Amino acid sequence: HTHAHRPTVGLGYGVIISLSSYTGDEDLYLQQAVVFIEDAIQYRSINHRVDANSLRLYRWYYSRIWQWGLGLTIAVVLMLAFIERPSSFSYTSDPRFRPTPWEPPCGLTEGIEIVCLVIFAIDFATKSYLIGWEEFRKCKWLIVYILAVSASVIDWALTLSMYCDQNLRVRRLIRPFFLLQNSSLMKKTLKCIKRTLPEIASVILLLALHLCLFTMIGMLLFAKGEQNGEWEAYFRDLPTSLSSLLVLLTTANNPDVMIPAYSLNRGYSIFFILFSGFGTYFLMNLLTAIVYNQFRGYLLMSVQASILRRRLGVRAAFEVMFCQGRGQDATHSEEHQLSDGFIQWEAFRRLFDELDKDRIKEHPPKPEYNSSLLQGLQLLFSHYYVTVVGNAVALANVMCICTILVLDSEKSIAERDDYYMEVINCFFILYYLMEMSLKILAFGWRGYLSYRNNIFDGLLTVCLLVRYSITIFATYRLPFPKWNPASRGLMSLWEMVRLVNMLIVVRFLRIIPDIKLMALIASTLVDLVKNLRAFAGILVVSDSTVIEVDLYLFLYSVMSNSSMTNITVECGSYEQLGYWPNNFDDFASSLVLLYNVMVVNNWQVFMDAYTRYTTQWSKVYFVSWWLTSSVMWVNLFVALILEVCMNLRWPDLYLLCFKCKMFLGEQIQEPTEEELLTQLHQHPHLHLS
Repeated sequence: HTHAHRPTVGLGYGVIISLSSYTGDEDLYLQQAVVFIEDAIQYRSINHRVDANSLRLYRWYYSRIWQWGLGLTIAVVLMLAFIERPSSFSYTSDPRFRPTPWEPPCGLTEGIEIVCLVIFAIDFATKSYLIGWEEFRKCKWLIVYILAVSASVIDWALTLSMYCDQNLRVRRLIRPFFLLQNSSLMKKTLKCIKRTLPEIASVILLLALHLCLFTMIGMLLFAKGEQNGEWEAYFRDLPTSLSSLLVLLTTANNPDVMIPAYSLNRGYSIFFILFSGFGTYFLMNLLTAIVYNQFRGYLLMSVQASILRRRLGVRAAFEVMFCQGRGQDATHSEEHQLSDGFIQWEAFRRLFDELDKDRIKEHPPKPEYNSSLLQGLQLLFSHYYVTVVGNAVALANVMCICTILVLDSEKSIAERDDYYMEVINCFFILYYLMEMSLKILAFGWRGYLSYRNNIFDGLLTVCLLVRYSITIFATYRLPFPKWNPASRGLMSLWEMVRLVNMLIVVRFLRIIPDIKLMALIASTLVDLVKNLRAFAGILVVSDSTVIEVDLYLFLYSVMSNSSMTNITVECGSYEQLGYWPNNFDDFASSLVLLYNVMVVNNWQVFMDAYTRYTTQWSKVYFVSWWLTSSVMWVNLFVALILEVCMNLRWPDLYLLCFKCKMFLGEQIQEPTEEELLTQLHQHPHLHLS
């Protein structure tokens, strides 16, 4: 029963439940139902405490304020790596030109970190209390969570006791775990990766056998002899031979590795073609197929588990409300169930099946004007052809910029005359401002902002207006021919002009929603970015952990062991190619270097440099990262993209299980009544008769 004067609790998706007329046990039952329905909406487990105080704490814990605060805390503790010693606060990572970076005083980052650790401790304590001791003992993630927080606090205390002069900080290796444990989707992804490892290991073992076999054949073919450049460069000994063919497997040194032998006899090319053909195009693609096959099963299992959680949450809400009205609705039939405010289970379940469907966004109504002039302007500028004309004008603006850039490509900044560019941009920006204003007149503020492309277009128009009219005019006055004033303030005129032109080019992306095929691809890409957050999180975790290891192993190793002077170096080497900015001297530069190794283009140059400046065992580190990133993560990424393309849009497990059911069809099974009731009766805190 609901009445207008009673306060209500809103659950989203149009679900509203009245609370005021219930007292005592009835109020508790209704609060339990509210929380269970929220659990169903968010696909959360219902195995938590259900007394009144715990329910209030539970709703606070899952409120936006706490969850956003926890996410911000995790981001802050991960970003500390850019500030801590060795600091990344320098404009370049090249040791030849890099100034001494700013180092934070002892206690600054440690103070920020202890605040974050206290928040993590509160998070752990709250979560552990809410699920209870029995569930806590079953949850390995929470046990590791408290161990991680404890180890971080101990290492933090050791750092302060040593006045921040500590080379190895164990807690920096632990920090990525805080990101991992906070995401259920990342945990599922990691679980699937763990399940996929045996099959991947079997293919990698076959790959290693293939590599060793061809290495021995290569050493027999290219033995030391007269005019044998192949032996001297690539097959001098076993480690060199293995690394040469391993790099060939990634195609990074093709065709360089075969040129000395191929120049002597064209038959030698068969050896290299057979090796790369079988290894690169068969075994490596077999890895992609294995990972994709495993992740199809992962998606199915995840959706099945999510549907079970939703059905269980809805059934739990019904059962606790049934306890409230026990004995009152036993005689009600389904056809009369709504006449006196009661509803049976089947109708209740069908009501919440609507949660599985997409919401249709409706735009606000257009404003009504009494003036015939305003009505005519509204009719004109709400028409689709106004957008078409605006796109044509934006294209003309971009073409003008492109033409001037081509004409001035050979001129230096001092020789360029920006007068014509600024006059042209001035007229275009005035048109953009007029178009935005008239669209606001036609649709109203709310209607204008209800379209995402209008928000994008309007925001860039305002930025252009502010940057152009206020900054340029206020600083450099009106343009005139041969206009080239000296730099004033923070930015020179040329830098301001470049920024304006960049904004204009970016604004041209407004055409995407008006081209159907391009809009479909763009929306798929946006959904892909949203739904690959778990993959991105796993990548951040692995990168952060590996970087902390390489900072300890290779910090300043190249810079301190090389003179960086104009000495005679081998062509194609680290020094000759000027790869000095790619190093492990700080967190940011390590991140870029690991990315370059993952891309595998010229990754052998980095491996060779660190082998020469440190030890031969450095090859093990680089090969391990190649296996982790290029073989594991890239194949995982390709598999997930294939899943998106096969299902049009990979559904977010927290929002769109209805689409999953539609795509996966009969593979998705609804839980039976017996399964739901069995799960409810096993609830550690909810006791139903």
